Amino acid sequence: MSLLLTLFERLTVVVTIAYLFSRTPLFRRLLRQDLTWREKGGMVIIFGIITILGTYYGIPVKGAIANSRAVGAIVAGLLGGPAVGAITGLIGGIHRWSLGGFTGFACAVSTTIEGLLGGLVNKYWPKQAMDWRVGFVTGFIAESLQMLIILALARPFVSALDLVKVIAAPMTIVNAAGIAIFIMIVRQSFQEQERIAAFMAQLALKIANYTLPILRHGLTIQSAGEVAQIILRETGSAAVAITDRENILAHVGAGSDHHLPGQPIQTEATRIVIETGQTKIAGSRQEIDCSHPTCPLNTAVIVPLRQNQQVVGTLKIYHRTNKPVTEVEIEFANGLAHLFSTQLELAELERRSQLLADAEIRALQAQINPHFLFNALNTIMLFCRTDPEKARGLLAQLGDYFRKNLQDNKRLVDIREEIEHVKAYLAIEEARFGHRITITWQIDPELRPVKIPPLTLQPLVENALRHGLLPKRGFGNLQIGIKQERNQALVWIEDDGVGFNQTKKESDGSGMGLKNVDARLRSWFGPEAGLKIISPLPGQTYGTRVEFVIPEGVQK
Repeated sequence: MSLLLTLFERLTVVVTIAYLFSRTPLFRRLLRQDLTWREKGGMVIIFGIITILGTYYGIPVKGAIANSRAVGAIVAGLLGGPAVGAITGLIGGIHRWSLGGFTGFACAVSTTIEGLLGGLVNKYWPKQAMDWRVGFVTGFIAESLQMLIILALARPFVSALDLVKVIAAPMTIVNAAGIAIFIMIVRQSFQEQERIAAFMAQLALKIANYTLPILRHGLTIQSAGEVAQIILRETGSAAVAITDRENILAHVGAGSDHHLPGQPIQTEATRIVIETGQTKIAGSRQEIDCSHPTCPLNTAVIVPLRQNQQVVGTLKIYHRTNKPVTEVEIEFANGLAHLFSTQLELAELERRSQLLADAEIRALQAQINPHFLFNALNTIMLFCRTDPEKARGLLAQLGDYFRKNLQDNKRLVDIREEIEHVKAYLAIEEARFGHRITITWQIDPELRPVKIPPLTLQPLVENALRHGLLPKRGFGNLQIGIKQERNQALVWIEDDGVGFNQTKKESDGSGMGLKNVDARLRSWFGPEAGLKIISPLPGQTYGTRVEFVIPEGVQK
C-alpha cells in the first residue's frame, strides 16, 4: 500500500507537468487531427522528456524502478499515432536501459511496445472521441503487458517474478490512472477549444450580419470605415484596419493618429499579404514594420480579401500586447475575411445584374422608340391639317411618353406610373387607328400600393395591339385590368385579336418584349409571378390574355 501511495505522489509531478503543457499554444495545435511531421517531431521531444522524468521520479524496488514512465509513451501514442508512440517509447526505453539493472532491457522493450500500443488505439479512437475510460483501459493493458515482458526477458527469473509480485498492482493502477487523468486534461482542452471556436464562429456571423447591407455598396472608404468600427466594437481588439491594394481605406482604434484613410499602405507585412494572397501573423512590432516610431501596435493578423479569386485588399486585426496570436484568433480572422469576400462578390454580382437589367430596359426602349416615334409623328402631321387642337394634345402625350422613357431607370416603380405611361402610349395609337380599337380599363378601387419593374405594362399592351388586334379584320377590343386578390395583385391585358402564335413570334423577334418582362418579373417576385399566356380565350377560337401576379410581400 505504501508503494501505491508513493507512486501516486510521484505521479502528481508528471500530471502537473502535463496540465501546464496543456495550457500552451503548442499543445492546442497538437489536438488537431492532421499533424505535420514537424509537429509530430515536437511531440516526440516533449513526451520523450515526460517519459524520462517518469523514470527519474520512480522508486527503487528490488534492484529495479517502480515508475510512471509508461504515461508519457502511451499518451504520445494516443495523441500522435503509432510512429510518435513507438519513437517516444524507444527514447524512454533507451534511457532506462542506460541506467542498468537486471530489468533494463525488458523495460526498454516494454516501453517501446507500450508507446506503439497507444498509437494503435489512436487508429480506432480519434483524439476528439477519446475519453478517460479509453486511457485507463489502454494503460491497464499496457502495464499488464509490461509485467509479462519483464517475466519473459529479465533474468534471473526468480528475481523478476519476485519484483512483479511487488510492483504489478501498484504500477498498473497508478499508470492507468495517470493516463486517464492525462486524457481527461486533453478532453477538457479540446472541449474548451470547441467552445471558443463556436463563440468565434457565432461572433463572425453576427459581424457579417451587421456588415451585409454595408458591403453591398462595395469596398470604399465609407463602407470600410463602418465595417472596421463594427469589428472593433464586437471583438475588443486594439485596432482594426481595411485596405485595398494600394491605400488604407479605414483604420480605427490604436494608431489611428498616423494610419490615416486615403494614405498609401505603410506596413511591409500588408504588402506581402497582398502579393502572396496568404494570411500573415505579425508577432512583434518589427514584423508589423510600421514606419511610425511610436506606433502602439505589437501583434496583428493580416488576411487577404478576395473578389473573383483576386486579392482586392486586406483585413487587419491588431493587438497591443506581445501575447502570441492563437489559432482560434487566426481562424476567426480568416473566417471573417472569407465572409467579407463572399459579400463583396455578391455586391459585384448584384451590380452586374442591375447593369444587365438596365441594359435590357434600354434594349426595350430602343425597340419601342424608333418605329413608334415615326408612326406617331406621321399621325400628328395628319392632324395638324385637320385638327390642330388634337395635334397639340397628341404632342403633349408624345412628350410625356418619351419623358418617362428617358428618365433614369428605377429598380421598381409604382404601378400607377406605369398606367400613366401606357395611357400616353395608347393616346397616340388610338389617334392612329381611330374607332377600330376600343380600350377598357378595369382598375380595382381597393387596390393597395403595388410596385413593379419599369416598362412592364407597355410592352404587353403593344404586343396585344401589334400582334393581336391589328392583323384582325374589323374592330378590336383591348382590356387592361388590375385587381386586388387577398394577398396578391392580379394584372392582365386581354384582346380579342387573332390569337397568340408562338412560332411566328419567335421567328419575327416580336416576342422579345414578352420574354424580357417575364424574366424580370420572375427575378423580382419569384417563379409564381411569371407571365401566364392564355390563347385562345376560353370558349373562343381567338383572342389572347396575358396575366401575372405580384405577391403582397413585395407591394411596398
